[in-house]
Amino acid sequence: MNNAKSIDADKKSKLDHDEKQEYGMPLKIGHERLCDCKKSHINCMTAKEWIKAQLGVWEFYYEKRDIRNKEKHPATYPIALSTKFIELFTHRGELVVDPFVGSGTTLVSAQDTNRNAVGFDINQDYIELCESRLQQTRLTDHIGESTKQVAILDDARNAFDYFYDEQISLILTSPPYANLLNRKRKNKSRRGDDRKNEQYLKVEQYSQDENDLGTLSVEDFSAEMQEIYSKLLPKLKIKGHNVINVADMWWKNKRIPIHIYIVQAMEEAGYELRNTIIWDRRNIVNNIGIFGWPSNYITMGTTFEYLLDFWRPPDE
Repeated sequence: MNNAKSIDADKKSKLDHDEKQEYGMPLKIGHERLCDCKKSHINCMTAKEWIKAQLGVWEFYYEKRDIRNKEKHPATYPIALSTKFIELFTHRGELVVDPFVGSGTTLVSAQDTNRNAVGFDINQDYIELCESRLQQTRLTDHIGESTKQVAILDDARNAFDYFYDEQISLILTSPPYANLLNRKRKNKSRRGDDRKNEQYLKVEQYSQDENDLGTLSVEDFSAEMQEIYSKLLPKLKIKGHNVINVADMWWKNKRIPIHIYIVQAMEEAGYELRNTIIWDRRNIVNNIGIFGWPSNYITMGTTFEYLLDFWRPPDE
């Protein structure tokens, strides 16, 4: 069973507790295991599957169901990425939350793997896109039938209010990169005629909504991330994982280490960094341009991104 709940855009950041009760607050959504795994196991993986996940550099391929059209969404990760983390850090039936759900890839992976999931976004178009993807045919007749995946039009700042304490097993997202995408695209990572493609000189920001973290400075973005995730921390199970996909950016010939801002924000919010994984994107990047040659060395940000894995540490 799939479901999409919508809250009027002019209410999304103003709902008080009584109003939210109209939408079933906290949400009535499953979060218990549907498998027979031992209690001490953190997932349903076999030993063979586990050892492959231990590599610190991961590579993914897009499939037909992935959103590659930047007119629909400017920045998506592949279904294979969210599926891998969901299978690594949850059991069938447990609850996954994406505070910045965007195109809904996390929800699609949850549907494929029979996990419950909730995603939040302040953009009505993205919520509708999520709903459309969730209505696609399931991979098999039985996958997802005993769980539900819900897309909610609301601000990530309000996400904590939808859950009981220790209800969430995994938080997984790719957040806005502060205001660093809020500029005309120059396509400097492309060569020749490829540079002036359909994206050239377009602003590929998620929205211009004042509540969108993508309109904030890096410093304000970091502070908001800390606040959002500190409120989500008690909703996450002890030793539950929180994974954030992020890339660094170049701005006026300076590297903006967004991944470091994220690590600092999460640690201040009470999480502990467990693993740093590199998403090797070279297999999906073509015709790379030459940055800085021959006098200014710049690593090609389009060729890799960070997958930062935190958890809620056990009480001492």
